[in-house]
Amino acid sequence: MKIAVIPARGGSKRIPRKNIRPFCGKPIISYSIDAARQSGLFDEIIVSTDDEEIAAVSRQLGATTPFVRPREIADDFTGTNAVVKHAVAWFLERGNQISHACCIYATAPLIQPRYLREGHDALTCSDAAFAFSVTSYAFPIQRAVRITTSGRVDAFYPEHRLTRSQDLEPAYHDAGQFYWGTGDAFRDDVPLFSERSIGIVLPRKYVQDIDTLEDWEQAEYMFRAISRG
Repeated sequence: MKIAVIPARGGSKRIPRKNIRPFCGKPIISYSIDAARQSGLFDEIIVSTDDEEIAAVSRQLGATTPFVRPREIADDFTGTNAVVKHAVAWFLERGNQISHACCIYATAPLIQPRYLREGHDALTCSDAAFAFSVTSYAFPIQRAVRITTSGRVDAFYPEHRLTRSQDLEPAYHDAGQFYWGTGDAFRDDVPLFSERSIGIVLPRKYVQDIDTLEDWEQAEYMFRAISRG
């Protein structure tokens, strides 16, 4: 079977109750649940949470909460791979074989079902362990500068001071939306950032990390603009 795992612990600090906070009129987690459902890829859409209010909201939105996330993987330091590994193990212990799992962040309101399908197809048609969302940097990273202790500017890559931007290699970063993997890759702790992963490139207009209230406001502006077409 194929499962979606949406991590949504209750202890978010920078934005309290972040995972069910209203975003453009709906709990923000609803967009991840809806995208998973609309993709048509999953046998079950699971929210992994330690919080009963988040669990209740998630069930109302059509997800399942078959277990309470253990306290040892519900702190500020637990990575998403550990959360998905726990979900995969939970199903395996009950006799359900997991061929593929997809971690979808609860705070990814710009997520598009078509890119979930693209990630699935790229992974299942290859021998890779993972396929996850990336997007391009808006400016060449080879032109990055640091500010020195004296307040002056210093180039990270001085060899590219005079290189034309169109001649520089494009660079990408994790888009923070979804992470497809085989059940075995999650179970065996295969590193996500390695040559065994495929990058699914998203347009930058669909990517906004949400860690602060300013990020949240920016994401709402982007969502409304996309919704207007």
